[in-house]
Amino acid sequence: MNSNSGRGKLEGFFSGKGFYIVLFLCAAVIGGSAWMMASGNQKMAEDVTRMNRESLNRQRVETVILPPQTEEEMQETMAEADTELPQEETVQVWKEENSGQEPAEATVAEAEEPIWLWPVLGELERSHDLERLHYDVTLRDWRTHAGVDIASPLGTTVTAAHQGTVESVAQDDLYGTVVTIAHGDGTKSIYANLADTPAVSAGDWVEAGQTIGAVGTTALCEVGQGTHLHFAVTADGVSVDPEAYLPA
Repeated sequence: MNSNSGRGKLEGFFSGKGFYIVLFLCAAVIGGSAWMMASGNQKMAEDVTRMNRESLNRQRVETVILPPQTEEEMQETMAEADTELPQEETVQVWKEENSGQEPAEATVAEAEEPIWLWPVLGELERSHDLERLHYDVTLRDWRTHAGVDIASPLGTTVTAAHQGTVESVAQDDLYGTVVTIAHGDGTKSIYANLADTPAVSAGDWVEAGQTIGAVGTTALCEVGQGTHLHFAVTADGVSVDPEAYLPA
């Protein structure tokens, strides 16, 4: 009897408002499940999209569009690529091609400055001095000396001290036979007390060491000394010490 009574109450519940309550609860459960599934799927889709975007960003290659080159520019570019070598490789190639070779003598000679030489070899008898007075044994007075006197035997060959053009060959009342050579840089060399007839004439070009005459006794202002060459140098018309130009 109790079983029948319970069954009757259950049937009464489902036949009345209870049916709609159960139906609502079932719909709510189904809807909640569907919403949770939809939310999960959407989040999963967003995660997948985000991962794909990051992957694409990492793999992105930036494209640079260069303007087209003219035919002349293309040829220049190709020529530079063919001819340019790293500096180290260029030096190595030069060393391999020129190993054991020395610079040509002509190249070395061209780099050397024109030289000065002593016109004669001998003891320096009197030095150049324009600041102090020295006693002159020939003129028996005190005076300066605008040159150097180089003691040399009579007839000793006199050579050009520096290359240049013979400016003049003259007979001076005091210094006798005098040859003057202009060197083209403002300097001139003067050779006095030479023998009567020099070996050069005005206008001649002479090299350093070339014979221009011989030691004589023509300088009347210095006959009290032994035989010697009176040698002087001027720079821009001013007397200078010849020893400043001659080798030590």
